[in-house]
Amino acid sequence: MAKKSSYALKQLVPEENKKTGTKYIVRKPTKGLKVSEKLRMKKYDPVLKKHVWFVEKKMPPHSK
Repeated sequence: MAKKSSYALKQLVPEENKKTGTKYIVRKPTKGLKVSEKLRMKKYDPVLKKHVWFVEKKMPPHSK
């Protein structure tokens, strides 16, 4: 049998300018110390052409 993944997919959106439409999809562990804290990373926003802070947001549900 295949091993279950210990990661969940999370979406990163810009902290200040959410209108840019830029988002990143990252893997976050489902076990351990980092589960309780919210992800916050400095990534490049091509619309603004600079590095900005991105925060974690839940992935939208898929449609059938």
